[in-house]
Amino acid sequence: MPWNWPNTLTWLRIFAIPLIALLFYMPYPWRYPAAGLLFAAAGITDSLDGYLARRLGQTSRLGAFLDPVADKLIVAVALVLLVSQDPSRLITLTAAVIIGREITISALREWMAEIGQRRKVAVSQLGKYKTILQIVGLSFMLFRVPLLGLPIYKIGVVLTVIAAAATLVSMVAYLRAAWPELRR
Repeated sequence: MPWNWPNTLTWLRIFAIPLIALLFYMPYPWRYPAAGLLFAAAGITDSLDGYLARRLGQTSRLGAFLDPVADKLIVAVALVLLVSQDPSRLITLTAAVIIGREITISALREWMAEIGQRRKVAVSQLGKYKTILQIVGLSFMLFRVPLLGLPIYKIGVVLTVIAAAATLVSMVAYLRAAWPELRR
């Protein structure tokens, strides 16, 4: 069933992508907090759609396809937005690592599915922690402005750099799991 609650949440996350970009570039002082909060809300739907799909028995092929696509798109767009405002080496390298890893693992999962070995590269617990770090870190970086005296942007950078390191560690784990098939 293509129109169920989990898929609707995933579609909302996809529709939020251009809104986040639009908010980020608006000429108003509240643009960054609005973009950061919308990104955070979209990140929450990432956990919620999977939970609802399992809880309500509404898993679908469309949802299984759209969910990771929505995740990759929103993270990549957020990283591009951030690099456009802060093209420092640290931010650019962090963005390149995260986007490069996502492309690599997506291709690996697709190939492993084609040969019937998708389970070997299923999402790991480290991958889930990495996603949480990314969502919180990128939300803070998009929010940009200090909040209650806290340097939100700097905290976001630290969390996103840690997420980038976790992406590399998880990528190595996925590649090791797939290595016997890759060698054939």
